[in-house]
Amino acid sequence: MKVFDCPVIGPRPISEFDYVGEVRRPPMDADEPTWAAYVFNRQGAPGLLREWWYHRPTGRWYVMERDTLKDEVVRFIDLEEVRYDIPA
Repeated sequence: MKVFDCPVIGPRPISEFDYVGEVRRPPMDADEPTWAAYVFNRQGAPGLLREWWYHRPTGRWYVMERDTLKDEVVRFIDLEEVRYDIPA
């Protein structure tokens, strides 16, 4: 069984988590082709990637930096580090 070593709740089986996707900043003032590229295109290449994960039992969100080539979690990232402000 694959296990995530969570810094908050300790080692947990991956089956408790939902993969939500890579961390990306949305283009706020973009034309249609730019929005389409944002919605439908992903990085996809193996390597280091920041990803959103949701832990169902606790309802907590996590951002993991994961090496998708080796399928290893490199580190957990503070949510403030990936936060962006939505313009008014």
